[in-house]
Amino acid sequence: MLAGHRRQPSIELLELMGVVKENGNEQTSLPPVLTPLSYDYILVAKMVDNQERQVFKKQIEYIDELKKKNFKVTKIIDDDLVFYGIQAPKETFEKYRYLLKVSDACNWSSDQNIVPFSTRIRIVHFILNHTPIRSGESLRDLMKMKVFEARFCLHEKRKQKELKESWARWTACLQGQPINAVRDYFGEKVALYYLWLGWYTYLLIPPALIGIFVFLYGLSFFNTSPLIKEVCESDTVMCPLCDNSCKVWNLSETCTYAKVTLLFDNHGTVFFAMFMAIWATLFLEFWKRHRAAYVCQWKVSDWSEEEEELILEIVNNGNCEPKAFKHSYLHSTVVLICVTAMILVIIGLTHALVVFRVIMAGVFAQESWEFLSNHSNIGAMMLGAVLHYVIITVMTRVNKIVAMKLCGIEKTRSFAATEKSFTVKMFTFQFFTYFSSLFYVAFFLGRINGHPGEYVRIAGKWRLEECHPSGCLTDLFIQMTIIMVLKQTVNNVFEFTGPWFRRFLKRKRTNKLQRKCAHCYLKDESQAKDGAELCENCKLRDWHNNYELKDVDSFSLFGEFLEMVIQFSFTTIFVAAFPLAPLLALINNVIEIRLDAIKMVTLERRMVPKKTNDIGVWIDILEAIGVLAVIANGLVIGVSSDFIPRLVYLYLYGPCATNGTTHTDCMAGYINNTLSIASMDNDRVTFLPNQMVTSDGLNVTSCSYKDYRNSDYSFTPQFWLILAMRFAFVILFEHVVVIFKFIAAWFVPGTPMQVKNDKLFDKLNRLKEELRSFEA
Repeated sequence: MLAGHRRQPSIELLELMGVVKENGNEQTSLPPVLTPLSYDYILVAKMVDNQERQVFKKQIEYIDELKKKNFKVTKIIDDDLVFYGIQAPKETFEKYRYLLKVSDACNWSSDQNIVPFSTRIRIVHFILNHTPIRSGESLRDLMKMKVFEARFCLHEKRKQKELKESWARWTACLQGQPINAVRDYFGEKVALYYLWLGWYTYLLIPPALIGIFVFLYGLSFFNTSPLIKEVCESDTVMCPLCDNSCKVWNLSETCTYAKVTLLFDNHGTVFFAMFMAIWATLFLEFWKRHRAAYVCQWKVSDWSEEEEELILEIVNNGNCEPKAFKHSYLHSTVVLICVTAMILVIIGLTHALVVFRVIMAGVFAQESWEFLSNHSNIGAMMLGAVLHYVIITVMTRVNKIVAMKLCGIEKTRSFAATEKSFTVKMFTFQFFTYFSSLFYVAFFLGRINGHPGEYVRIAGKWRLEECHPSGCLTDLFIQMTIIMVLKQTVNNVFEFTGPWFRRFLKRKRTNKLQRKCAHCYLKDESQAKDGAELCENCKLRDWHNNYELKDVDSFSLFGEFLEMVIQFSFTTIFVAAFPLAPLLALINNVIEIRLDAIKMVTLERRMVPKKTNDIGVWIDILEAIGVLAVIANGLVIGVSSDFIPRLVYLYLYGPCATNGTTHTDCMAGYINNTLSIASMDNDRVTFLPNQMVTSDGLNVTSCSYKDYRNSDYSFTPQFWLILAMRFAFVILFEHVVVIFKFIAAWFVPGTPMQVKNDKLFDKLNRLKEELRSFEA
């Protein structure tokens, strides 16, 4: 090298530093080996003026409290932001490691002699949250007061890049997940979420395939079913669906509706509902086995949340006193009353939705557009489903606020207890928000609307909706389809585009710091080679990159779990009305896994790694959903569908039952059998003369409606027989499925034998090692 000339950096060095050519453009990024991982946490505050001196004092006071604990704090000012890099002393992690080793709830292994960076973050995060200033305000309080603008832990560039290549990319959709790598980076809590989601998605394959088969089975009846033929070729005149403006109509006008109904209301539906109820149990039992294998490998089988909290308390303050368990019957009563009141409010919104549908059906019936007036009920139902989705979106925010307020009333002992309490309340509110309307459609629609001459009206004006002569199951199917498709599609779009758009808008400042950082290294190649401490611009660049990502908090993972558990509810509870729900869930989850991975790795700040050995209270919620699925599917088949009336007709009232074996299909005449006749000669009939004119201009003196009634509107013996058979089927269905569920739960051990043996030998080896240490 000639004297007086600076040697140009080699290609290898440029690649190491991230200065490479990509598509003809120079791309700059920090080399993974030079990422400033020594900073455990970053605090960000706004620059304050003289009028906000009190805020500045609290900043300095809090930083001083950290320094008293031997924390190293690096301060960098960038325009109107102040960044504080936090480094915990080595002694802090040595204390944690020692206490963890002597803990009863610990499976100790030699690899725990080194504290991983994810564990460092968790320890520092706890200490920062439990370090008060003189006024008693903690970091959470200071964040609410805007003393600090943000707090986060740094992404590790090398591991982040590895996760991008193996997991957080769209081309990996059909590949397995690197769960161990996810656990090392994000902690056990996040890893178990993705482990559960992957297992749930994998086990959705059998019900998705069977659901398609059930759908095709119904499709095969399109041209051969006597029920469809009877509707499509019928000349039966049906009674008006509303007052004044509605006229009589021909049953054949609803041929398409009858075909759609048969897709989901057939014999295959009964089998599929039973299968899904048993599948839910098998899914949970196999999940327990799957989880046990991983938590044993991670040495957290005997981990205790309370003991972990005590260890962190001692690490933070050796003279700490544990926060005692408390229970207040008064607070519990207040919370219970508030929860009940909130549920009643949500149910009230469902009633409002019913009123909206009834009013819109009447409005559509008066429209001059013939298509809309002829399909007023379907139009009102679809519009109601869209409004239901809007209500769900709004109430999700309201439910979260109310659940947090109620958790504040309870005054739980720890954050983990608060999180559990919040989860139960929030899921309860969301469940009623999503399913109240569906329960109405499934079990009340068309059953409380009355009959000609005595219709049930809202405010004495608008008649309640009626079911189609082919059954009410299609109404439930349309509701579920709109809600599931809108929920999954819209949520995924906003989840991904929101953080991406935010990062795109703030990229200008990051690029400027990127160039300064590259210039800092290129000034002195030897400094970059030696791996010396980064210059201030490079620190600021990394901190700024993380600051501009979307903020996450302790409840961020809760939102992902809630979304999937609600989907699990849709997939199991009303699957009798929507056999394609497992297929939609499967497709959505394949996308959801990669979407969440990309979002969590590249678009969001790093989530604080949390330690756990289970998915917590969610397993109890999933088991409750499994029980509810048995009840709901039994009721849907027994009460909502026409499965039981068809069986009764087939064996007691049909042509095969009355005449023996005939050349006529045994279900011929079923539709007419389900209809009753209302005559204008009856004084109780209130139809106007202009309503009794058909589309062909013919005047009629009677019309048909779906029910089992005599000419005096009293119930026929067939009605009471069908009602008894419905309830008998529900009881039989639930008992049979529950027995199968218990057998399945007993047959599949919750923990693999290999895992049990590994834990047994691990404990034996640990006891032997302790004995050798004692004898020495």
